[in-house]
Amino acid sequence: MRISIDKAVDEAVQEISNQVKARAYRAANELRSSALFVLKGERSGRVYRVPFTKSAKYRASAPGEPPAQRSGRLRMSWRPQTGSESIGKTLTVKPAITTDVKYAPILQEGTKDGRIAARPFEEPIIEHAMPRIQQIFKEPY
Repeated sequence: MRISIDKAVDEAVQEISNQVKARAYRAANELRSSALFVLKGERSGRVYRVPFTKSAKYRASAPGEPPAQRSGRLRMSWRPQTGSESIGKTLTVKPAITTDVKYAPILQEGTKDGRIAARPFEEPIIEHAMPRIQQIFKEPY
């Protein structure tokens, strides 16, 4: 006689996999919230006149600071994204945020000729989100 719990184990593994994927989406949302936080607020760069206005002004970011918000397009463009990959009995999840704003890489890295200095924002976003993301994945299953 053989007593097997394979079905129960498979169901438990499937339930945990579903929870991990849901947590990955929560982590991606945490990254987006951090992007909204990091990309707001005052900066310490030069003051410019807002294009196509007579007197409105805004303060740009200084090199090394996250980009200043002028139109809010970069700040509001972040979308949560998750990916998962199963290899055998191993599940890997990859929470992320993406943007379709074409100038985001230029702000992040600067230009090769040095005309635009880097305004890095990836690391501050990750650093701000990491404690909460770790907390999400440490919750009991």
